[in-house]
Amino acid sequence: MTLPDLGPLWLTLQLAAITTALLLGFGAPLAWWLARTRSRLKPMVEALTALPLVLPPTVLGFYLLILFSPNSSFGGFWVRVTGETLTFSFIGLVIASMLYSLPFMVQPLQSAFEAVGRAPLEAAAMLRASPLDRFFTVAVPMAKRGFLTAIVLSFTHTLGEFGVVLMVGGNIPGKTKVISIAIYEHVETINYADAHVLAAILLVFSFVTLLLVYSVNRQFRSAGLG
Repeated sequence: MTLPDLGPLWLTLQLAAITTALLLGFGAPLAWWLARTRSRLKPMVEALTALPLVLPPTVLGFYLLILFSPNSSFGGFWVRVTGETLTFSFIGLVIASMLYSLPFMVQPLQSAFEAVGRAPLEAAAMLRASPLDRFFTVAVPMAKRGFLTAIVLSFTHTLGEFGVVLMVGGNIPGKTKVISIAIYEHVETINYADAHVLAAILLVFSFVTLLLVYSVNRQFRSAGLG
């Protein structure tokens, strides 16, 4: 059996890794703020963060396509600064993927930070730990299960994106053609053999990844950690 072109697989793994890393840097502070704040803006921010969960991917992709267009203020500014468009580009896919996977990073972290409670942080404050120290030495270690879940969910969710990446990135081999689009293309051309191979790779990888997460979380619970 001849293997199909695996280029879309490697491109998808790159997209998922970069998206997850950037989301971790942006989502952790946002989740921390949501877990700690008493601001009246909290429900609004939570609703905006969770919007990709209920919004059809094509709707989100459509509005991102308009936002990224060189004819828009944001898209035009990007072209003037970089000389390249965000539409039909890998960078555009990364930004779109971050928005689409945002709730999968923020919500598990917010729940984990809320579970930490205020007592450990207040105790650290009494020992004169700075807010940054309290976050990294108390909150983060105690929320490690939440971090693991958020990272894996964000990564695997990005792997399976279709509607958003198709609207924003199109189907450019080696640039924006991710595995979900490659599978769809094989099905359209009735090339079920190659579609089976790529779909099976994605299915097995996603299952094994989630299995490892549940196994590690079970070990944490058994040991009374996190």
